[in-house]
Amino acid sequence: MERKIVIGLASFGMSGKVFHAPLIMCHPSFSLKSIVERSKNEAKSIYPSVHIARSFDELLHDEEIELVIVNTPDHTHAEYAHKALMAGKHVVVEKPFTLHAGEGEDLLNLAARKNLLLTVFQNRRWDGDFLTVQKLVKNELLGRLVEYEARYDRYRNFIQPNTWKEEPSTGTGTLYNLGSHLIDQTLVLFGMPKAVISDIRILRTDGKVDDFFEVILHYSNLRVALKASYLVREPGPRYSLHGTQGSFLKYGSDPQEEALKQGRMPTEPGWGKEPEEYWGIQNTDRQGLLYRGKIETIPGNYLAFYDNIYEVLAHGNELAVKPEEAIAVIKVIEAAFESNKANKMIKL
Repeated sequence: MERKIVIGLASFGMSGKVFHAPLIMCHPSFSLKSIVERSKNEAKSIYPSVHIARSFDELLHDEEIELVIVNTPDHTHAEYAHKALMAGKHVVVEKPFTLHAGEGEDLLNLAARKNLLLTVFQNRRWDGDFLTVQKLVKNELLGRLVEYEARYDRYRNFIQPNTWKEEPSTGTGTLYNLGSHLIDQTLVLFGMPKAVISDIRILRTDGKVDDFFEVILHYSNLRVALKASYLVREPGPRYSLHGTQGSFLKYGSDPQEEALKQGRMPTEPGWGKEPEEYWGIQNTDRQGLLYRGKIETIPGNYLAFYDNIYEVLAHGNELAVKPEEAIAVIKVIEAAFESNKANKMIKL
């Protein structure tokens, strides 16, 4: 039996409780040794075997810890990832990678010099609906794709109190938060766009951070629109794809996040399987064969992210989420803010 890789978790906020800790704890190849909680002991009540570190520096001083998950507030990602790499730790950074592309490039170079793993937790690559869309695009089931729209909407018509996420500063707001997912998925499908034009707004009463965006990415012969809003009570399609031979519409959200919030684990039978009522609708005409009906959603699998981390560290396999890809996401976000401010298209 191969030894387990020892992990330290830098925070026990939402991402730590819902995503990282459960995924690591149920993975047979990892051991979650320490979690940083500056004053509380909430993690200890859930995971009695885990050590509570009172500071990030304490976590880094533990020589047994090989891999550190930097899931602290977004504005600290660059600083904490740098500290972890300098301490000789492999690093997973929660999205968004950094607030500026230059910070990401500095971290990439540091990780390369120290021969350490550096990646970003882009778990939405393993959403079932995106896996289905990815297969549909790869197999050209709609013919030549001409239009792609993806949305990530919520309904939160109030300002959440006592959270850095609602305070105006670089890195807060829905484009860095939800846009990181949509942009990453788009770059996986189509690569880097030629140009960006955007509309970024604050729509909620008394809001201080952007809670709406529409980002248009320009590709040759393909229009891509990415949208998100906190004021969508009745959601439309999450994905809309149109091609020369048909269309695909997909409603609903991947069930994994909600299942994790309920305390369920990815090791249970049927994990990530979506109810039939949310399967996408494909309407195509291929070589005279007409089809309109549901397409079963590929089951999602967030655990695959950590499967890949293990395979990279234990067997030298290729990294699924490369830091260069994470930097590209930040470049698109920066270009989108520049476009919104200047009210013009920004070339990449």
